[in-house]
Amino acid sequence: MSDVRVTIQRDSEREERVVTTGTTAADLFQGERSVVAARVAGQLKDLAYELAEGDEVEPVDITSEDGLNILRHSTAHVMAQAVQELFPEAKLGIGPPIKDGFYYDFDVETPFTPEDLKRIEKKMQEIQKRGQKFARRAVSDDDARAELAGEPYKLELIGLKGSAAEAAEGASAEVGAGELTIYDNLDAKSGDLCWKDLCRGPHLPSTRVIPAFKLMRSAAAYWRGSEKNKQLQRIYGTAWPTKDELKAYLEFLAEAEKRDHRKLGAELDLFSIPEDIGSGLAVFHPKGGIIRRVMEDYSRRRHEEADYEFVYTPHATKGKLFEKSGHLDWYADGMYPPMQLDEGVDYYLKPMNCPMHNLVFDARGRSYRELPLRLFEFGTVYRYEKSGVVHGLTRARGFTQDDAHIYCTKEQMADELDATLTFVLDLLRDYGLTDFYLELSTKDPEKFVGSDEVWEEATETLRKVAEKQGLPLVPDPGGAAFYGPKISVQTKDAIGRTWQMSTVQLDFNLPERFDLEYTAPDGSKQRPVMIHRALFGSIERFFAVLLEHYAGAFPVWLAPVQATGIPIGDDHVPYLQEFAAEAKKRGLRIDVDASSDRMQKKIRNAQRSKVPYMIIAGDEDVANGAVSFRYRDGSQKNGIPKAQAIEEMLDAVERRIQV
Repeated sequence: MSDVRVTIQRDSEREERVVTTGTTAADLFQGERSVVAARVAGQLKDLAYELAEGDEVEPVDITSEDGLNILRHSTAHVMAQAVQELFPEAKLGIGPPIKDGFYYDFDVETPFTPEDLKRIEKKMQEIQKRGQKFARRAVSDDDARAELAGEPYKLELIGLKGSAAEAAEGASAEVGAGELTIYDNLDAKSGDLCWKDLCRGPHLPSTRVIPAFKLMRSAAAYWRGSEKNKQLQRIYGTAWPTKDELKAYLEFLAEAEKRDHRKLGAELDLFSIPEDIGSGLAVFHPKGGIIRRVMEDYSRRRHEEADYEFVYTPHATKGKLFEKSGHLDWYADGMYPPMQLDEGVDYYLKPMNCPMHNLVFDARGRSYRELPLRLFEFGTVYRYEKSGVVHGLTRARGFTQDDAHIYCTKEQMADELDATLTFVLDLLRDYGLTDFYLELSTKDPEKFVGSDEVWEEATETLRKVAEKQGLPLVPDPGGAAFYGPKISVQTKDAIGRTWQMSTVQLDFNLPERFDLEYTAPDGSKQRPVMIHRALFGSIERFFAVLLEHYAGAFPVWLAPVQATGIPIGDDHVPYLQEFAAEAKKRGLRIDVDASSDRMQKKIRNAQRSKVPYMIIAGDEDVANGAVSFRYRDGSQKNGIPKAQAIEEMLDAVERRIQV
């Protein structure tokens, strides 16, 4: 044996240590039960990795992002083993970790049932208790093909090893771009092989280290995410470092389910997505239409105050426009197929508004005196999302963007970006979202137009603008659109979920492609800078986010019905109807429940409808020219003069408060 010098890196602390040859990462971190892997020279390694001279080693805690991924990917292997023990004919697809969990795809004759999932979870618990060891071994491509001859999907992945694997959904977790490895699940006592899978790793030391897991559901999924491939059965699960964390996550999911905008949309009669119209294409019902109109009207007013000018553009255009913009080169897969009209001319439903706004700018000569020119549109666009990713209003095929394109000089660029981002954040706060961080998306080296110098300047400008807001700034390498970098506003809702909201994109390239010009003070022709800006992103998606954020109990100004009049007896209906008429003249939205239902049922109906105010009137109220307020939280205030009651509601609307 000889000495091996290694360095242990923990955050900013470094510790030099001398160990003997054959020492593993597990030996190095012996007794640290939360350490599940090691990062050596930036690469994740199993704890069984033998240390080499000069290694810089960082412990990977199970609670870290990498640690959670390793835990969940290891649990996915246990699930796949359980499935093949119970369903020997099942063929393996892929099983990567995902946000808050994992999944594994299987080719089986019949879809999994809820009872099947219970059996699989029970078998997983047995495997977990066996303490099987995850053992890594490198194999050649030919040996892997021989060992996995009965697994056709794994054979396909072996052929994808390298850059193509990274593009295949989840494939990089299996084969990556380097050598192929197989992980054997070995019996804790005998060392006999129990199960094996093609996998890049790393994994936990053993199944016994898996603290807490649960299978969630099964669904159909196309192999490698392509509708051209066979449909497999996908089982989703979740795994956590402690049972308490698993319990908290399941409680969070239960709350999220209560807030699901699709469920609330039906319960509150706000919108629907009729099968007769098509997937991802929503219709808004009268109550949902009120909320949407109020959202739009407030946004219009704020935009007018900020000197935006309103434009309107058509829903379809000749394909040549998107050839000019570059969208047909980079975005064709996300567009509806063309319609051939006018003797074979291709027309497309527009997936975005920016090319048409460029034509508005270019419709006549522009002077520097007009800049910055801020063009705004509630523009409906159409994107052909895959059926598997369409999700209510949050991932739709037809939606309306609150789209703005700002044309300015290079000298105005930084100030305009700063004003735009401030405007965006302030308006989001007005709708009740307050917890933000920013994300800076930079160039995708495989998918961009324009020079590196232009991209560097645009990116640095956005970075400085984002930092001025004093919010956390998170990098998103390679996440930009093909024409320029962007800032995305990320917000947390009432139960802590993160949603991407507004985007601000800086673009030097589309003005070039459209040959946009303005006349400078010296009479020369100059190229404007273009800023793309969507605040809601889409009205439909923003509607869904607010619906879930408020759990359907909108603040007074957004509530479709702001108050419901509830008479104690039939004799009090006319009095409440007169009160409602007075309130409506002041702009309030009030209904009176004149049905034959008993008073308590009327109250329950109003509560289920999440109405902010219930206005109750009986003999004493009528005699005193007053009403009684019953609030959403069940509290009550009696004997309020009618005029005062109307003013209280108007004040709540004006201040955009929750009651």
